[in-house]
Amino acid sequence: MGLIKTEKFSESQNQIALFAKAFGHPARVAIIQHLFKINACVCGDLVEEIGLAQPTISQHLKELKNLGLIQGTIEGTSVCYCINKDNWTAMKTLLNDFFNNNLDSNTCC
Repeated sequence: MGLIKTEKFSESQNQIALFAKAFGHPARVAIIQHLFKINACVCGDLVEEIGLAQPTISQHLKELKNLGLIQGTIEGTSVCYCINKDNWTAMKTLLNDFFNNNLDSNTCC
């Protein structure tokens, strides 16, 4: 059997691609921005804040949680979400290193 495509790339390259996926939909960007704005865990008011249906919000929360950018805790019948500070910091470091690459000269095309 062939290699899984992600196995052809470094761990860093795969991580950058996964983190970039988090910002690939404006709803996920809005969710992250809202979590930073309130600077606390959110338990259910995202539907009103973001303006999307609950199943859609849940799917985006699941994506963000699977990527490790947010974490959730169960409180009663609700799941409360907040930014995973350690993973957010690791993502920022990785992406900063990537985006801080500079061209040494302008000799291209």
